Parts: sequence; C-alpha cells; structure tokens
Amino acid sequence: MPEQNNRYGRLASQVYHLDKPIGHSFGDVEFYLERLQHCPGPILEPAAGNGRILIPLLQAGLDVRGFDASAEMLALCQSECALRGLAAPVSCQTFEHFHYEQSFAAIVIPAGSFQLITDYDAASAVLARCFQHLQTRGRLILDLDPAHAIQAGGHSLRAWQPAPRQQLTLTCDRLSTDHINQVSVDLLRYEAWDDGVLQATELESFSLRWWGVREMLAALRAAGFSDITVSGGYAHGRWPTDADAIITFEAIKR
Repeated sequence: MPEQNNRYGRLASQVYHLDKPIGHSFGDVEFYLERLQHCPGPILEPAAGNGRILIPLLQAGLDVRGFDASAEMLALCQSECALRGLAAPVSCQTFEHFHYEQSFAAIVIPAGSFQLITDYDAASAVLARCFQHLQTRGRLILDLDPAHAIQAGGHSLRAWQPAPRQQLTLTCDRLSTDHINQVSVDLLRYEAWDDGVLQATELESFSLRWWGVREMLAALRAAGFSDITVSGGYAHGRWPTDADAIITFEAIKR
C-alpha cells in the first residue's frame, strides 16, 4: 500500500500535465473568466496545480496568485508561466495551513479540488480559513463533482505518449468506498516506459470526499457565508440536475 495520499508526485504530475494542459477547459476556464472579469481586487486559487486555470486568468489581466501542496505541480506551473513571460505568483502551501498577510476579493477552487480534503471537520476549517482571507463582500467560488461520479468505482487503464517510443500509463482500481464518511479511495499506479522497458513506477492512494448539495450549503453558512448561488454544469444560477457533471457554489462574505 502506498504511504502517500493525494500527493501528485513526479509521474502523477507529468500525467496530469499531459491530460490537462494549460488552458484545457471543461467549461470551467470560460466560466471563471466570466465570473471574475470585474473582480475588484486580488484573487487566490488554492490547489492551483500546473496552472491550467491560473495562467488563463493571469493572461486575462487578473491579479491572481495560488498555492499547491505538490512541489512537482508547482514546478510545472512556474515553467509554463516562464514560457509565457508571466510572473509565477505561486507558493507551496496546504489547504489546512495556507496563510497570506493580505485579503482577497475572490478565492476560487475549480475542478473539485476541495474534495481532496476528506475529513469533514478539516474541510469545514478550510472554509473558515477561506472566509478569514476574504475581503468584505469577497467571494468564494468552488466546484464539486456530483456524488454519483465519485461513488462509481472500478478498473481503468489510460496511456499517453510524451515522445516517440515513450509511454506513460495510469492504472486505477477502487480500494474502498466509505458511505458513512462519504470517502472513496482509489489505488493509482503510474508507470513510465521507454522503448517497451519500464523505467519508473509510482503508487498513490487517491481519496475524494463527496458532498450533498444541501450539505455544502449548510457548511458554507456555518463558516459565515451568505448569498449563496448554486449552479449546475457551469450555467450560472441554474439549479443542478442529476445530468450535470459539475456543481458550483458561489458564496459571499458579508
């Protein structure tokens, strides 16, 4: 069993970067650009990863900074910023302990990254930390995958070819589903191959927590947020349905 959980090591970061390069959108890049176009102050993106969303926001002229717990993911973000002549305002921090002296007009957590926090009390504390780091009238915008998407487990194998004769593979198998605590755990096996010869392997436990829509509404209100808008499928203000692949919450600090 791998000791690290949700670590995004070297091979995992390479696979993520190949599968979700800068600007690759599930509808979220356009959605966040639209929601933030008139943002009156600085923006923070926790779990910014390789910069898939952070960099398009920077390119749009927004004042954005971010953090991530993975040094490997941050290195990719910094490299991609350098290629575009952008400053890389990112640091290595965690959800549970991030700290900035300044406050933000918006904090954004796209792509279900909030669900990497698998303990309910820890997640509630992160919501409170976000609240503390927001300016008055500041906004928290976060995405959640629907519960059924996380509960569905099984076996999968995917492959990428970063260069001729090279291949990266990802095998995923469900280890457990805890319906009481609403947490799924998958075993991810990353392999790097060169001309058919295995060069490196990484094993990682990958855990996600699913949330009910009204459960998240209650958690946001308990953290102090109000004026909460719930949207399905990046259609702002449309209540989600079972067919939606993503659910977005936008909450205001009064």
